[in-house]
Amino acid sequence: MNVLCVCFLCHVLKVDSRAESIDKKIARLDAELVKYKDQMKKMREGPAKNTVKQKALRVLKQKRMYEQQRDNLAQQSFNMEQANYTIQALKDTKTTVDAMKLGVKEMKKAYKQVKIDQIEDIQDQLEDMMEEANEVQEALSRSYGTPEIDEDDLEAGEEGGGGSEILISLAKY
Repeated sequence: MNVLCVCFLCHVLKVDSRAESIDKKIARLDAELVKYKDQMKKMREGPAKNTVKQKALRVLKQKRMYEQQRDNLAQQSFNMEQANYTIQALKDTKTTVDAMKLGVKEMKKAYKQVKIDQIEDIQDQLEDMMEEANEVQEALSRSYGTPEIDEDDLEAGEEGGGGSEILISLAKY
């Protein structure tokens, strides 16, 4: 965290502290208003009640002034927090862009080492090796001693009803 961020945060804390102090004053004035309200309930109309009423109105006016100050401080604090957030977001964006640039640079360097001709040669070699491996597998899987069956004979036997004879002769092997 740099000096600017710390300064922002310190100032936000100071403003929040002032707002809390004003909240305490407002609470004190609320208690005073309740006291005046209770007094006025017990009094009859007249100059004494009017005096208490005037005091209550002054306290109410003072309370509203403090509420306005508190609201202004809350808005200032919010604005500073938003500015700080925006600064941090921009720094994060710059870091991300720098990382992406480095990634592109490294990719370009890696692609210079990759030759498409070499890859195609390797693919051709692999294909040849796979064909040879298949030939070896076919050679190893040859069967010994089974008669060759002609497909035409097999089809002719099935059409003439002799299909079962062929199957029986196949079963002997």
